[in-house]
Amino acid sequence: MKKIHFIGICGTAMATLAAMLKRRGYEVQGSDLNVYPPMSDFLRDEGIPALIGFDAGHITADLDLVIVGNAISRGNVELEEVLDRKIRYCSLPEAVREHFLWGARSIVIAGTHGKTTTTSLLAWVLAHAGLDPSALIGGIAANFGSSYRLGRGRDFVIEGDEYDSAFFDKTAKFLKYLPDIAVVANVEFDHADIYPDLEAVLLAFRRFVTLVPRRGLLLLGSDSPNAAALAAGARCRVETFGLAPGDWQAFDLHVTTSGTAFQVRHDGRSIGEFEIPLLGAHNVRNALAALAVASAVDVPPEAVAVAFREFQGVKRRLELRGSARGVRVYDDFAHHPTAIAETLGALRLGNPAARIWAIFEPRSATSCLRVFQRDFLEAFGGADETIVAAVFRASLPEDRRLSPEELVAGLQAAGHRARHIATVPEIVDTVAREAHDGDLVVIMSNGGFDNIHDKLLRALGEPTGAAAPR
Repeated sequence: MKKIHFIGICGTAMATLAAMLKRRGYEVQGSDLNVYPPMSDFLRDEGIPALIGFDAGHITADLDLVIVGNAISRGNVELEEVLDRKIRYCSLPEAVREHFLWGARSIVIAGTHGKTTTTSLLAWVLAHAGLDPSALIGGIAANFGSSYRLGRGRDFVIEGDEYDSAFFDKTAKFLKYLPDIAVVANVEFDHADIYPDLEAVLLAFRRFVTLVPRRGLLLLGSDSPNAAALAAGARCRVETFGLAPGDWQAFDLHVTTSGTAFQVRHDGRSIGEFEIPLLGAHNVRNALAALAVASAVDVPPEAVAVAFREFQGVKRRLELRGSARGVRVYDDFAHHPTAIAETLGALRLGNPAARIWAIFEPRSATSCLRVFQRDFLEAFGGADETIVAAVFRASLPEDRRLSPEELVAGLQAAGHRARHIATVPEIVDTVAREAHDGDLVVIMSNGGFDNIHDKLLRALGEPTGAAAPR
């Protein structure tokens, strides 16, 4: 049995890969500076030791391989020990490729937004249809109760992240994933800590589409000009999907009591109505991508429709955490302006008369930067009440750091109610005091946000679970 150590194990992808390798029979452990839910719970349930803090003593003589997370840089005491002793190491995407993808039909879901939901939905559709796929997902898919699945079938569905691979490899993770079928739903500027501008992001995606073999399939979002333009570099069959006319088109979208229903055309021919227990046009696009891939691997539309209705969503993607005093509290991973706007738009679509609170923690490497200062103004226009917390990366230089004060002032000048409240206790006190029956509170952060969701529910009163479209 080989022993593998992960430096930076509590990232979602790192923890998931650790679990997959453990299921393959490897002895696995890892370390990280901070260990918090949901990944700390996930690792505990998988029986994987998560060592708190970095220590050169964790790099023991019996290690066969060290997998280095992309947040780890030179100066990390464990990494320095690995380099000094010349212990075999690799990046996460290299490990995924070597251990899981060479013998699989690799289905890579890429794009700036919607990757986690689409990957989860497609993996569920293929599993429901009996194809027994494997999957690696950037979140916990409720149908599997996990962020991964190890099946015996040919297909491996993987979320294709454009973020960099490791300190020694600044190219995108998805360039290692050997795509036989690739989906690029949309391309926008993101990850400003890695890419200097949109052109650099587009270059990564252009390189990605050239990896699809001649007999493969590339599916491009017709509603995203940057995604659709990637067809020019493809050397395989290309199809488009979206609300705009194309090979796969969704139309006649309408909210139902359980989510969103929509009609689908393929090559101009109607193939029926589908329904997903999710809200928003962005989720219809995600579902349409999953339908197109399922069709390519011979899953009939009727089977896809059944699987769609039984989809249970993904944790932290407009996840209803509970309801107290008639106030529903949602958790959402949104941190890019487009994702925030789509989330708020989806809530409004399903709840046209409700008062919507948006509580935002600028936490991701990009959302902490001034690069999206103006874009956030437009993104939060869909909320009735906006609260902006303190910038998580407070050590950033002021001229590069997002200004919550300026954001709030801009929203107020545009006629919106907005406040900058720095700390979680102050935010909880404010919302618990002012929210009333029928309000929807969506908390947006890509981190733990000091467990604000449970704190707010307790402050509001005795929480109760409730089912609602996501």
